[in-house]
Amino acid sequence: MKIARALLAAAALGFAAAPTLAALDKGEEAPRFAAQGAMAGKPIRVDLGTSLKKGPVVLYFFPAAFTSGCNLEAQTFAAAMDDFRKAGATVIGMTGGNTNQLRDFSAKHCAGQFPVASASKDLIDRYDVSLGLKDEKAGWSDRTTYVIDTDGRIAFVYSDLKPQEHVARSLAAVRSLASK
Repeated sequence: MKIARALLAAAALGFAAAPTLAALDKGEEAPRFAAQGAMAGKPIRVDLGTSLKKGPVVLYFFPAAFTSGCNLEAQTFAAAMDDFRKAGATVIGMTGGNTNQLRDFSAKHCAGQFPVASASKDLIDRYDVSLGLKDEKAGWSDRTTYVIDTDGRIAFVYSDLKPQEHVARSLAAVRSLASK
């Protein structure tokens, strides 16, 4: 049993180190959604169509609230929110993991700067961001960031379980939209 766990852990580390590929490509239409979420600890409804009326949307999927990489990613997005706002973009975080903790997560790690919402299995499938695990974490999303232009089409996609590059890459993509 210990050997099986060690092999599973080693495989998970190898999986986490490799970038993953999202199925939605640049130019594809982003699936529309409305979902329950939270911002600054308060429940809200997040709607992609409504957000796109304000400008491009950075839609980032993360595995689960209150996990180390997801905490870091949310804090990094929160710290960069002035830059995203200056570029005219809205940021929305989505997860299928630990969704019962989103109110606290939105206040603590997102610093009340942007909404996070619960991604249904259907939404995770439509964006092709399933983490693909078959245990208690089934239904969790991969770490994938989409920049969606105001026409509802994917302008940029970045998929990697390491959280460090998502914010910088998505901000650069949003800025490149503004310079068109």
